[in-house]
Amino acid sequence: MDIKTVLGAGSIVLALVGYFPYVRNVVKGKTKPHALSWLVWAVLSAIAFAIQVVNNGGAGAWLTGLAALASIGIFFISLKKGETNILFVDWLSLLIATVALALWFITDRPLLAVILISSVDAIGGFFPTFRKSFSKPYEETASLYFIYAASLMLSLAALRNFDLVNALYPGSFVLINLSMVVFLGVRRLQLSSSSISND
Repeated sequence: MDIKTVLGAGSIVLALVGYFPYVRNVVKGKTKPHALSWLVWAVLSAIAFAIQVVNNGGAGAWLTGLAALASIGIFFISLKKGETNILFVDWLSLLIATVALALWFITDRPLLAVILISSVDAIGGFFPTFRKSFSKPYEETASLYFIYAASLMLSLAALRNFDLVNALYPGSFVLINLSMVVFLGVRRLQLSSSSISND
């Protein structure tokens, strides 16, 4: 077994370690995922996975495939247990993800599609979750975002063909996930400080 396979398998195991407490918290009602964020992530991850497979991503693509499956699963759970307050901008994110898929098929330019889905992910995919978490930061499980960022780093190292097409989406997702961890920490501190000063 070569090192790329080991790293790819490690990224899957680490991601599952992160998903388990997240799903458990959703089922218990502690975490309330934004339904549309997870649907957008499912679509974007599926597109990125397909592009990585076609572009010989190897074991480094496995995590992106898992993310697509996990995201669609969490989307369905969140319809009952999550946040379903959906705004126009949330639907716009999903529309742009669909446009990215169409662009890839029509133009056969995977880099253009990856740039578009990475941008949608940064701006639109996370926006509903950031927006919800501003007022409800305890309704997200911060450990998922941290562990997933670490698993993404392993998947980047596992890429068979390390180029911009394969690395841009997971690389941008590392930064977004770490930003989410910092954002949740800051908002929790701000709300804690606010409640102490109001007492």
